[in-house]
Amino acid sequence: MARTERPAGVAWGWSGAALGASYAVPAAIVAATDVRKGLALAVGVLPAAIIGLPARRRGRLGLAGLGFLAGFPMAVGALLAGVPALAVIAIALAGIGAAAAAARSAIGMVAMVLSLPLLGIGLSYTDLGTAVEVAGLMVAGSVWACAVSMLWPERAPQPRPPGVRPTLQYGVLLGLAGATAAAIGFLADLEHVGWATGAALLVMRPSEEMQRLRSVGRVLAVLAGALAGTALVRATSSPGWYSIAVVAAVAAAAGTSGSRWYVAPAFTTALVFLLLLYAQPENAAHRFNERVLETVLGVGLAYLYGLAVPKLLARWRGRARPA
Repeated sequence: MARTERPAGVAWGWSGAALGASYAVPAAIVAATDVRKGLALAVGVLPAAIIGLPARRRGRLGLAGLGFLAGFPMAVGALLAGVPALAVIAIALAGIGAAAAAARSAIGMVAMVLSLPLLGIGLSYTDLGTAVEVAGLMVAGSVWACAVSMLWPERAPQPRPPGVRPTLQYGVLLGLAGATAAAIGFLADLEHVGWATGAALLVMRPSEEMQRLRSVGRVLAVLAGALAGTALVRATSSPGWYSIAVVAAVAAAAGTSGSRWYVAPAFTTALVFLLLLYAQPENAAHRFNERVLETVLGVGLAYLYGLAVPKLLARWRGRARPA
């Protein structure tokens, strides 16, 4: 039996970083003349950078569809945002359905760990046109990433440790975590309802150890990314520096894709902050507090539904069993 090694907390691969930099080339070129569009295009290639490079070229064909699996749910979330009650119910049901699909197939797992959180993040968009534009850039970015990935040599597939399959209980709690975050966001009239919702859905995992790592990792990574984005917008408005930042962020996301710790939010947050603040650097402090607090809210709800409630249910079942 092949022995699987435990991944490093923060793993770095120069080949992956070079691949990520190649993914970012179109976005960097566009950013040199139109910073907003360049940053949006960089966000579009991030899913391919974060997921890592499949060992075989045949498997890399799936990267072309990654943008659709990310962009389409986000556009649906933006559409649902106009009807809060429907949005909350939809997130709850989608959590159950995604967990059920993840227990049966690899594509279902992608739906649970990527499409479902992007559905929640889409609730932040009040303008459907903007959401559709970003979704289109994600599709374009994934097609470009697929083409670029074919230039990289194949390698022997690495054995992966068996994952924990989601149960019906996990699906219900996953849906409740996202729905609760969305409900709080709508009731509190948060500007970005999807930030807390996405955080909750991205952090929750069927494995208790993995969720603990992702909970701490997301808060720290968001802090780091928000600080980096804030520092750049306060330092300069030169498009050239934003082109460099685009390449650096996507290259770092791809270079660290094999990490056990949850470092990806640092790069996504940095790019999102640049996108939000490039034209309004005076809002940096407000955006920083908003992003961090809503991330903590989402992570807290993930802890409640992913760790605390299952323990309470297990204890209750143990007491209910006849002696």
